[in-house]
Amino acid sequence: MSKIIKDQKEFFDEKLIESLLSKFDITALNPMQEEAIKTIHRKSDLVLLSPTGTGKTLAFLLPIIETLDSECTEIQILILVPSRELAQQIEQVARKLGSGFKVNAVYGGRSGALDKIDLKHRPAILIGTPGRVADRIRRDHLPLEHITTLILDEYDKSLEIGFEKEMSEIIEALPNIKQRILTSATSDAKIPEFVGLEKPIFINYLPEGLPQLTIKTLLSTEKDKLKALAKALAFIGHQPGIIFCNFKDALERISEYLTDNHIDHESYHGGMEQIDRERALIKFRNGTNQLLLATDLAARGLDIPEIEFILHYHLPLRKKEFTHRNGRTARMNRDGIAYILHWEGDELPDFIQEIAPQNLNFEDLEKASHPSPVKWKTLYITGGRQDKVSKGDIAGLFLKQGQIQKDQLGVIELQQNCSYVGVHAEKAEALIEKTNNSKLKKKKVRISLI
Repeated sequence: MSKIIKDQKEFFDEKLIESLLSKFDITALNPMQEEAIKTIHRKSDLVLLSPTGTGKTLAFLLPIIETLDSECTEIQILILVPSRELAQQIEQVARKLGSGFKVNAVYGGRSGALDKIDLKHRPAILIGTPGRVADRIRRDHLPLEHITTLILDEYDKSLEIGFEKEMSEIIEALPNIKQRILTSATSDAKIPEFVGLEKPIFINYLPEGLPQLTIKTLLSTEKDKLKALAKALAFIGHQPGIIFCNFKDALERISEYLTDNHIDHESYHGGMEQIDRERALIKFRNGTNQLLLATDLAARGLDIPEIEFILHYHLPLRKKEFTHRNGRTARMNRDGIAYILHWEGDELPDFIQEIAPQNLNFEDLEKASHPSPVKWKTLYITGGRQDKVSKGDIAGLFLKQGQIQKDQLGVIELQQNCSYVGVHAEKAEALIEKTNNSKLKKKKVRISLI
């Protein structure tokens, strides 16, 4: 056990240490997490500023779980987030910790009937978007007097997208808040007075610049940049990345072009159904597709792996959004690269000219071939956590009955009612034939391709 973990025994019990080490494959907390945890244990209000991907979720979950009262049957901790994806991500991390306390997330796009079922027996930790949480408070008359800890994760994003009224309403309805924890990946957002911070401690791990990020421009000779995009992707090669667009209509047009040119990708935007957005992220995470074609909805708060590049098909209007987009690739001190696909007849905005990006020779792109075809597929299983199904159960079924090798089995994601599994593409159909309608625990499950 590392010295950092040993020194933290004054903050964690052994069970929590073991959970951290075994379930997250972490041998030591990073300095930001260590400092945040100590501050939270002192019961101080906290504003935690740290880049995306540095582990802010664990930094606040670990110490607040220890404050929970096992005798209390009401909500004790409320976590407000700007997006359903971030709510789901925090819910998964909290459950993975295995504390034994009930955790639920509520958010827009989810059935209100499911919310009522989940909240009938109150969770100790409630996570949600401000709009849905405010709605549930109004409809269900939830007891709020036991909530003593309030967390506003990515608080600036919630304010930016228009949740200020709901946040104010919720906070005003909480009579016994003893500690407020705010997190953000940026330092330029003003904290509203209604949050009620009292002598907050600021912990700032934001870098002054982005030295690990390289920015390059690719000039398109045509105003319609679709052909240039295909050449750029061929030049970049087969590696995980996000292509950012400004508008849904443009995204759909680009997606159609990529599909016609046999360039595999997933689309991700606010006009999609929730299940389709979730599946797009799942397939991106497990390597079924290496490219995510997205609006700024994907710029922050998503649970996605380290990616190698960002490509701006459209530039955002403001430097702030540009920075958030690029933050998806240059994370945790890893190098990253951002490409700007730019028609030579347009002038780059001032905030790009200030950066002085490198210019790539487009002749190099002419020599490149299209990315290699994907080698993974994603299988859907009609059994999940509520059926007591584990990742080991699924792996055992596929390895033994499905007769595939370990290296042909990819990422397994468990959800409440279902599971998703990445497998080698050439094994997918045969695997379905061998395992469909099999039993996992006590439930017969259907297995299909998505």
